[in-house]
Amino acid sequence: MKIGLMILALLSLIATALAQSGDMDVVQNLAADKFQKVPGAPECLTAAVEQGDPSKAVVFLLKATAGCSVPWHYHTANEQMMLVSGTGRVEMKDAKPVDLHAGGFAYAPAKHVHKFTCVGRPCEFFLSSDAAFDIHYVDESGSEIPPEKALAKKK
Repeated sequence: MKIGLMILALLSLIATALAQSGDMDVVQNLAADKFQKVPGAPECLTAAVEQGDPSKAVVFLLKATAGCSVPWHYHTANEQMMLVSGTGRVEMKDAKPVDLHAGGFAYAPAKHVHKFTCVGRPCEFFLSSDAAFDIHYVDESGSEIPPEKALAKKK
């Protein structure tokens, strides 16, 4: 059931993207964006496809509520992130956390473990993936775990 809902949500994002994909120019204001939940991501995160197709290369604009945290994870594609507003704490595995502010940039090569937390107030940021977008959560030892376990509320 959960996998079916994730697939349905991803298909919805892809359908939105197909209207914007290809080598067409894209010039639009924020009001035109259609934000949706991201399959397999925390509920506090929504995304709008700016250009591309999540099953290929894509550029998203994401919104995160204050305190929203995406636990340790990696992507099979290279990922670039640029903060638009708020403060986003980016933690790369085996490195000190860095608080990014508007205009701050982060790059995570394919399969590089990292996490993100929106600190203080809501955040907005662009995220670019150079291949199909996916998210693989890992535990403290680096072993892959299912989204349900990664996103479960800590007691």
